[in-house]
Amino acid sequence: MTERGVLLWIHGGGWRGRSDEDGAALAAYGLRVHPATYRFVDEARWPAQLDDVRAAARSARAAAGGLPLLVGGDSAGATLALHLALRGVDRPGDVAGALAYWAPVDPLAADWRRLRRHDDPWAGLLGHPPAPGDPATVDSTVATHLGSGVPVLLVHGRDDVAVPVGQSIDLTGRLLAAGHPVHTWITHGGHALDLGRPDLRAVTAAFLDTVLPTR
Repeated sequence: MTERGVLLWIHGGGWRGRSDEDGAALAAYGLRVHPATYRFVDEARWPAQLDDVRAAARSARAAAGGLPLLVGGDSAGATLALHLALRGVDRPGDVAGALAYWAPVDPLAADWRRLRRHDDPWAGLLGHPPAPGDPATVDSTVATHLGSGVPVLLVHGRDDVAVPVGQSIDLTGRLLAAGHPVHTWITHGGHALDLGRPDLRAVTAAFLDTVLPTR
């Protein structure tokens, strides 16, 4: 298969561990998948994780041979992928697109606070509970960094009990208002959906066909 792009895949795990999803299924779309990891919250606080995936993106881009660079991830890794795409590796707009699966994006959203009030991974990421007006909370909120026009794919299960589906629904509206092309797929199922499932394959392929050279 002809390679169409390079995908930096950022794993999930609540910023405190590593999920099983490795993004390897996305190679079927002509993507060269490069795994990325980052320091967990017992090692470093935000924004060290963004610094780490930026460094990984530079390495992936250097080895890309001129192919477009995309970033993707699941859950906490999807949050980092969105930050990386929207803010850029070195400057806004230097990433071709973001693929974000079941991503937490707003630590102050009412649905998130209801669901995760007793176990909030964002508190570990920041080193303190997220709060309005707190600089680290503001900086780690994805919607703070809109406007570069980078295309985004958002996929979420409506029955997700780890990350409420409203996180992707609300971000869709914010992205559109800021001028970003957005593909959003809200589907049945919960957290950590199978990337090989037919509906996820179809929406991922459709998104990639809008941002990458045709096969």
